[in-house]
Amino acid sequence: MLPLAPDAALRHAGFFLALALLSALCVRLAIAWRILDVPNHRSAHARPIPKGGGLGVVVATLVGLLIQYRFATLARLDDPYFLAVIVGAAAIAAVSLADDILSFRQHWKLLAQVAAAIAPLPWGLAIDTLSLPWIGPVPLGPLAWPLTVLWVVFLTNAMNFIDGLDGMCAGIALVAALFLAALALAEGGAFVYVAALSLAAGCAGFLPFNVPRAQIFLGDVGSQFIGYLFAILGIAAARFDQARVSLYIVPLLLAVPIFDVAFTLIRRALAGERLAEAHRGHLYQVLARTGVPPLAVSALSVGMTAVLGLVAFRFVALSPPAKLAVVAGVVAALALYAAWVAWRARRAGLTSWSGVSPARR
Repeated sequence: MLPLAPDAALRHAGFFLALALLSALCVRLAIAWRILDVPNHRSAHARPIPKGGGLGVVVATLVGLLIQYRFATLARLDDPYFLAVIVGAAAIAAVSLADDILSFRQHWKLLAQVAAAIAPLPWGLAIDTLSLPWIGPVPLGPLAWPLTVLWVVFLTNAMNFIDGLDGMCAGIALVAALFLAALALAEGGAFVYVAALSLAAGCAGFLPFNVPRAQIFLGDVGSQFIGYLFAILGIAAARFDQARVSLYIVPLLLAVPIFDVAFTLIRRALAGERLAEAHRGHLYQVLARTGVPPLAVSALSVGMTAVLGLVAFRFVALSPPAKLAVVAGVVAALALYAAWVAWRARRAGLTSWSGVSPARR
């Protein structure tokens, strides 16, 4: 466990508060900037609302990382890996902000995400081994780079896809980042602790402007940055930190959005729907369309993430068979959640999960 004296704890709390205030200031500027999100057939809002509020999350997190890089001695990676995290995160933020302003076509967005995912690879920030129960570490060899890119692009989009209700994406990210920071502190993972704390501070500064009635949305610049950074932190935590925080911790903490996106992709593929076509068929969207207030849906998702955070603390100390049992239990619980949403959809008379009548907030 990392030593944290009372005076150090106060400094860290002040660091968190300063970054949260910096994030809030940037969000206020983004509101004045007025990059508008005009509602369409899949939107959950009825009036144009500014987007790009995620710029506050980006600025606060990157400032925290740069301070960490410049002044930290314990809470850091080797310089090449540290720079890989900063450069990759800044790249995805810049591309996503340009998308918020210019509205790129989907294939250009995907190419940009792949490029940002590739950017840290030359510095060695890749998943080159995978630990499996009873087998142990398995070298991935030539599959390392493709699997790393797939993981980063998937999680980048997963957090983007669940940014559809007030407080949803930023709320999940805040709770997950706080748990990741606490877990890294307990396990001696100094870099992940400070980086996750910076991300949590950025989300904390944004959230008051996004609930209870959104003054501004995260936009792609926020949601994609959050997903990208979580993906990179998961890799960094597993490979380069002083403590080997498991690669599986981030997927566990973000199991709610990961399951939602995976379930939705599989359901739409089996239904013969075009996967690139806009829709309102995610589990959280369907649940809101059944009559559950949007803020309640967001609160439910954030609450489930908090429960998974508590599970993660126990997870790291378990034997491989027990870890496998935990993963199976989490998947089973989320499958029950999906079944409950399907039951509510039938009761509400929803004939299509894709949705044509958007909920209004």
